Amino acid sequence: MTIEWDAGRLDSDLEGVGQDTLAVRAGQRRSPEGEHGEALFFTSSYVFRTAADAAATFAGEMPGNVYSRYTNPTVRAFEERIAAMEGAEQAVATASGMSAILAMVMSLCSAGDHVLVSRSVFGATVSLFEKYLKRFGLQVDYVPLTDFSAWQSAFRENTRLVFVESPSNPLAELVDIAALAELCHAKGAMLAVDNCFCTPILQQPLALGADIVIHSATKYIDGQGRCLGGVVAGRSEQMKEVVGFLRTAGPTLSPFNAWVFLKGLETLRLRMQAHCASAQQLAEWLEQQPGVDKVHYAGLQSHPQHELARRQQKAYGAVVSFEVKGGKEGAWRFIDATRLISITANLGDSKTTITHPASTTHGRLSAEERAKAGIRDSLVRVAVGLEDLEDLKADLSRGLAAL
Repeated sequence: MTIEWDAGRLDSDLEGVGQDTLAVRAGQRRSPEGEHGEALFFTSSYVFRTAADAAATFAGEMPGNVYSRYTNPTVRAFEERIAAMEGAEQAVATASGMSAILAMVMSLCSAGDHVLVSRSVFGATVSLFEKYLKRFGLQVDYVPLTDFSAWQSAFRENTRLVFVESPSNPLAELVDIAALAELCHAKGAMLAVDNCFCTPILQQPLALGADIVIHSATKYIDGQGRCLGGVVAGRSEQMKEVVGFLRTAGPTLSPFNAWVFLKGLETLRLRMQAHCASAQQLAEWLEQQPGVDKVHYAGLQSHPQHELARRQQKAYGAVVSFEVKGGKEGAWRFIDATRLISITANLGDSKTTITHPASTTHGRLSAEERAKAGIRDSLVRVAVGLEDLEDLKADLSRGLAAL
């Protein structure tokens, strides 16, 4: 029996509702079985009533599922929910955050196009552009994220795309998204913003004028370090191209991971509020410790872009980076002295994590590239989880004592 979906309720019932309601309700369409929770569709292909129906569905002349590489009801529910939360016309889910960036560039750029990338991006993002995308004729330049005059002078006639992380990993640098979007559009380019650190709960780049939002759903959208996934969201015209790339190349999100992310979105606001509250207090505490030279957190008055963060974000995120005395040796001693916090490069988990960016997340960059990005050997990054704050302070105090 072919399942018939009851699509009649949702769009009308959810029109004008709040973001928290969207996080719980958007995208779900119940089958005749009447399930309350989102259904998990483990299937690679779909059965058609007739050969004519199959031909029409494959040709896009009739709605329906074709093959789970690019049409799966569980994945579609996740895509519709994250699109609703970001204020996008359409979202496309991918196998990881990096594959979301790859899908975006391969879908919307061509050989000979010029792309501007903020210098303060995840190390693997730089490697993707430098080692792989440049091979196919893409021209790439890097711009200091916070230097708006540098952005103004970096555009060329063939600049097609601008890609930024704001806030950046791991220094929490920001760019004025609205101003940069205005500049991009004046130059005929698209602006894509990696919104991984903020999630749609804390920041909505599309509402600020950006064209595309990127997520590593692996991080806060999941929230418990269980699954890999990514998202590209924007206008339907652009996302149609991204879907075409997924249909052909196949960096597809699995239905199970999509189902996990759907459940993660239901608690996203509550988790982000708790993450941010602890991170703010921890950053303020670290700033007072004698073994710490500098703390990078936009919620601090000492952060050079604190006022910008107040304008375009609802809170300051859960990643706190700081420089300790003793260079790389001191940073490693600090990390190794902790006992509760997990030594891992992932973030967005309910468990607090700690890492040395220069030798992990940004380890594939050259020393010169790390220096330009401000990634010093003394830098430690903590992604604050949901444990008791006093326990986190006690564990970091072990690191401070090791200095």
